[in-house]
Amino acid sequence: MLFADSHAARYGTVTEDGKTRVSAATALPVRPTLVLGGTGKTGRRVTERLAAHGLPVRVGSRSGEPPFDWEDRATWEPALSGAGSVYLTYYPDVAMPGAVAAVKSLVALAVARGVQRLVLLSGRGEDEARRTEEVVQASGVDWTIVRSSWFNQNFSENFLRDPVLDGEVVLPAGDVGEPFIDADDIADVAVAALTEEGHVGQVYEVTGPRLLTFADAVAEIAAATGQQIRYVQVTPEQYATALTEHDVPSAFVWLLNYLFTTVLDGRNAHLGDGVQRALGREPRDFSLYVRDAAAAGVWDVSALVGAR
Repeated sequence: MLFADSHAARYGTVTEDGKTRVSAATALPVRPTLVLGGTGKTGRRVTERLAAHGLPVRVGSRSGEPPFDWEDRATWEPALSGAGSVYLTYYPDVAMPGAVAAVKSLVALAVARGVQRLVLLSGRGEDEARRTEEVVQASGVDWTIVRSSWFNQNFSENFLRDPVLDGEVVLPAGDVGEPFIDADDIADVAVAALTEEGHVGQVYEVTGPRLLTFADAVAEIAAATGQQIRYVQVTPEQYATALTEHDVPSAFVWLLNYLFTTVLDGRNAHLGDGVQRALGREPRDFSLYVRDAAAAGVWDVSALVGAR
């Protein structure tokens, strides 16, 4: 069962169909969870899971009702109004300069408006991310940190999908192993932290079950799809130049180079046990992700002829 017995005291009674009903004994309204980045890789999955279990959820995005935009503070209070918990992701990444100050301001407003639980998606080996974690930990309300490695879905949901389809992935990443994590595992951990007791005050370092280089990951995708996909390593300078030539905004150029150089310097070449601790099961292996993504046709070049 997704929800522990103690969950009923906060949200209601879990029925046999897996839905959560507010019992008359609690006499408390179920307050929505605000999912920041609610249309993104993990936020979309968190939103879907909460909704599937009958829990009210509010999508925190520019297209949400009400809208939420990290760059427009006038949108923050309406999005937070009445929320009981927040799944906190920062766009485009908590490693970005300015993330700490923005998250600090939002957390202060959330607490002032009665939010009782914060679940932060953080990044492994990122100094700015660690300072953001400290802001959440000092909030005075229930908190959980989900500290994540690189997403499997970066290869299938934008970013690296087009290079895979083009048959050549060019990155400044060498022979350093990364324990790629599935976004579905992240969402499962986040939903557990948002809805169950026993996760308050925990830092879950979530990774996949093994280390792969980016070249290894591309080779697995090539084998699963039967396509010729080449991995090419370039220098950070060459990568930055290529991104700039393709009109990638300078802030994203900085972020990608930071992630591929500083964060992929070997500091994260080890496994975490966050999925096991939070969910009592093993994380999903990269090969299973590749198998399912390939079967779903996300890397089917023939289906995209004339569509790009």
